[in-house]
Amino acid sequence: MDVSARIATLELAETFVIARESADTADVVQVEIRHDGHTGYGEGAPIERYGESAESAVAYVEEHADALGDDPWALDGIEARLPREQFAARSALDAALHDLQGKLAGVPAWRLLGLRRSGPPTSWTIWLGDPDDMARRAEKVRGRFLRLKLKLGARDGLDVERVRAVRSVTDVPLQVDVNEYWTLDQALDALPQLAELGVEYCEQPVPAGSGSELKGKSPIPIYLDEDCHTLADVFSCAERADGINVKLAKSGGIREAVRMAHAARALGIGVMLGCMIESGLGISAAAQIASLCDHVDLDGNLLLAHDPWPGVAFVDGVQLPSESPGLGVAAAARA
Repeated sequence: MDVSARIATLELAETFVIARESADTADVVQVEIRHDGHTGYGEGAPIERYGESAESAVAYVEEHADALGDDPWALDGIEARLPREQFAARSALDAALHDLQGKLAGVPAWRLLGLRRSGPPTSWTIWLGDPDDMARRAEKVRGRFLRLKLKLGARDGLDVERVRAVRSVTDVPLQVDVNEYWTLDQALDALPQLAELGVEYCEQPVPAGSGSELKGKSPIPIYLDEDCHTLADVFSCAERADGINVKLAKSGGIREAVRMAHAARALGIGVMLGCMIESGLGISAAAQIASLCDHVDLDGNLLLAHDPWPGVAFVDGVQLPSESPGLGVAAAARA
């Protein structure tokens, strides 16, 4: 198999703000794998918090391209040969292999995996801002999205007011994501108030590795994101929380994400499927396995000024993968 990788810069429609950072663009790594007259495409979104960058992802692909061998169906062997690091790069390779397999077989990846096409509706992210600003942005998407995810963690004492402001303009289900920016005491104070406002669950309220007390004390479920990377983390997360946020960029791809979802089910906790800022190429890979999950947060491509990889249909609030072979998306320039 012939493998290449490049960095692509995605432009956001508006500045995206969370507790730890803001951004107008996002760099991703995009991979091509060519075999037997077909080309598989994949994308990975490096996460700076975990010491990854687009440059390090490309370097990983270039250094380990030979580890893929000549058989695109030998996923176990390929996975075992690739070093367990640079998970965004691994995710891009994994997605490209699934895209290639689907094209070789003539079926979409979700069918190749034996899964249903449709998963739950995606949430739409209301990024961190003043309460009135967040409410105005929630009003702008009224009727388009069936649930909203509110970014919190400004450390200004106004997080509950942010949720209250949004709740005043919409009755759709709400979830919140604090990105590790509450202390335990702040979480214990805020969570009961969020429960009264009808928030369904809270994602990563306190720093990774802490907050085990919350599972028994919080009136709403706690989902872990920064704490949960791969299958090896699922058991410890199940002891401390009610659910996990699975992202291909953290897990290393579709195969590991599927294992994580099944492990979470066996341990009796919920599964959320999340994303980073990604094009339709990255979102399409995640959408293939959305039917395994309780909650879906796949709006990365919808946040872009222009999606360079169209093909994921947004239908009645659901990010619906294509029925075309593989991941079912194509670069706009090639479409």
